[in-house]
This record gives sequence, C-alpha cells and structure tokens, in this order.
Amino acid sequence: MQSLIRSLSFLTLAGAAVLLHAAPLPQASPEEVSMSSERLGRLDAAMQKAVDSGELPGAVVLIARDGQLVYAKSFGWQDRDKKIPMTNDSIFRLYSMTKPIVSVAAMMLVEEGRLGLQEPVSKYIPEFKEMKVGVESTDADGKSSLNLVDAKRQITVQDLLRHTSGLTYGVLGKPNAVKKMYNDAGIFSQKWLLADFARALAKLPLQFQPGTTWEYGHSSDVLGRVVEVASGQTLDLFLAKRIFEPLKMVDTAFQVPAEKQDRIAQPMPDVYTGKTPELIDVTQPATFFAGGHGLVSTAGDYLRFAQMLANGGELEGARILGPRTVEYMSSDHVNSQIDKGPTYLPGPGHGFGLGFATRLDRGQSEWPGSPGDYYWAGYAGTYFWVDPEEDLVPVLMTQEPLRRQFYRVQLRNLVYQAILK
Repeated sequence: MQSLIRSLSFLTLAGAAVLLHAAPLPQASPEEVSMSSERLGRLDAAMQKAVDSGELPGAVVLIARDGQLVYAKSFGWQDRDKKIPMTNDSIFRLYSMTKPIVSVAAMMLVEEGRLGLQEPVSKYIPEFKEMKVGVESTDADGKSSLNLVDAKRQITVQDLLRHTSGLTYGVLGKPNAVKKMYNDAGIFSQKWLLADFARALAKLPLQFQPGTTWEYGHSSDVLGRVVEVASGQTLDLFLAKRIFEPLKMVDTAFQVPAEKQDRIAQPMPDVYTGKTPELIDVTQPATFFAGGHGLVSTAGDYLRFAQMLANGGELEGARILGPRTVEYMSSDHVNSQIDKGPTYLPGPGHGFGLGFATRLDRGQSEWPGSPGDYYWAGYAGTYFWVDPEEDLVPVLMTQEPLRRQFYRVQLRNLVYQAILK
C-alpha cells in the first residue's frame, strides 16, 4: 500500500489518502498525458477556496486522460457538522447521473434484440397505450382551464431516452395545471414500487405531445420499468449483474448498506437561509428503484462507468456496449423538428442523445469543450463528461445543490486550461 501511495503522491491534498475503493485505472502524471501539474494546481486552489469560504462542504474530483488517472483529490468535509473529512471513497447520491446508467442498460437490451427504440412503451407497460395531453387555455376573463386531448401517437422507447415523451417533473419552469396534477398525485414520493409508479404516472396527462418537445421529467423512471419488463429482472438486479459487477463498481447501488453508511457525503446548510437541503434517504432498504434519480456511487465507481463509455463500451475486458452503440447514444437525437421547450437543460450549442447532452460545435456553449463531448449531471452537484477528441473523462462529486452549475462550469474551465496539447 505504501508503494501505491508513493506512486500517487502527486494526487494528494492536505494529507488525505487518495486510494480509490473502486478498482483504480492505470495511473500517470499529468505531464505524461500532456497536461500541466502546475496548471492543475489552479483547480486545487479553486476547490479549497470554495471550502474555506463556506460555499462548498466538500468535493471529490477525478480526471482521466488517455485512459489513465492523472488527478484524484478530495476537498473539505464529507459531513461538515460531524467534522468528517471528505475522501475519495465517500458515497454520493447521484440523482440524475443515474439516468446515463439506466440508458446504457436499455441500449444493452436493444443490442440483444430484446428492446426496440421505435417500439411503443405500451408494449411493456400497457397503461401507456392511450395517453392524454394537457392543453391549458385562458378565456377572455383571464380564467384558465385544462383540456385533455388524445396523444397523436404513442410514446416510444426512444422518446424516453431523449426526453421527448411529454412526461414532466412538475417542478421545473413555470407552474401550470399539468405540473400541479403531478404534484398532487405524490409522484415525487420515494414510497412507490417501480411498477406501481409507472402505472400511476400513466394516469396523468402529458405536458406535450410525444416526440414534439424536449421536456425533462420522469422518462428515465419509466425507462427503468421498461428495462425490468424486457429483461425479466428487477432494475437493481439487472444493473448490478450486467453493469456494476463487470465494471467493478463496488459502491454503486440504490441504497447504502449499514457497513458503508459512515461514508455518505452530506449537504451543508444554505449560507443565506440556514436551512439544509433535504436529500433522499439512502440508508433504508430500497423499494423504489428510480431510474431517473435513485442510485448512489463514488467518484471512482462513476469514473469506471464513464471510462467504459470513453473506450467505446469496454473497460478492462468487460464489454458492456458495442462502440457503434456508444457513438449512436452520444449523437444528437433532438433534431430541428423537435422543440427545445421552455427548460432545455443541455444549454446553448448542445443537442441531446440517448441519455446525455452532446456538444454540437466548439462555439455557442457557455463553457469550453470539444465537438462531440457529452455530459450529464445530478441535482446534488454531481457531474461528469466524456470528451472523445481529447480522450478526457473528468468526474466531480459534491452534495451541494445550491451552486452546482457554477462549480460545473468552473471545473470545465480549469480542466481545459491545464491541457497543453
């Protein structure tokens, strides 16, 4: 162990051990992959400043280039109230970074001929066969009403993967009658069974006609149920056997077992209100295998998943997807015929593929990157991207929802400025 620590001495900060509980990738110095250790020091300084100023409780940042781990540092506190330092083994609620994993699961079934992108979701969940769409109107007196009209076509599996199903979350953007119905139905409760959740969701109207508009919502949760039906396994078991075990993602699951709960990263109180963000409880036995937000993981585990994608679907001999499938997933599937909608999260200069946002060109975006890089993120501050042009895979893990977008953009800036060629 001491020899490994010495070999990774460039990856330490403030005496914190950097050994990853997940099986580590091969290691290299930044200079061996044309990055600058000196310039990466700016990332150290920025993250430590955020912790010292009280804006960020703690974080873990991993960076791989050319398939090798070149940066692995933990900052601040895993639990600030209890004075537990952050480590690279800390466990984080992934929230929406669950979605790319479930998308990969679905595409594995597509590769096996057990699922088709143009198949109607109703083939797997019959309750989705005859959906209604909510159309809100306002009369001359300013009184609004909600009319339910027939969906013009059925929701497809591809719609679920690219968020064009018409399903919403009920909390993003301006409130409206359809979103109120979602909230009134208790859709955000964690007490569901996935099959019951999908059936309950099918009783609610869609926000938009299927295939017409990008709308962030419960599509990935429904996709998780489709994976269950198509595979004949519960979602937790399918992910464990087909993805986590082959990739040696030893700390990724829908719950944290008792013996690992001392590693769960916690949020801190809002510096303005004093209130601590309420995150999902991951210490109890999971019954709701939410494909859109339910997983927990470590930075090391997620790096292995992301590196698999960067490698064209394979890691250390474990083939999860074919390379052409990864290329297809990371291509833009939201064409000019599809409205970007009022809450298009990928941002300017980005399309959306089958599970993640994909960059269309070098300009337009508000952050640096390469054409064809793809990313996604999670509510509590998690973030990753894969840049095929640079053979680059960074992962950021925090549990700080309040300024998550700031730190994602900052990380992009500080990673790309450290690349020398």
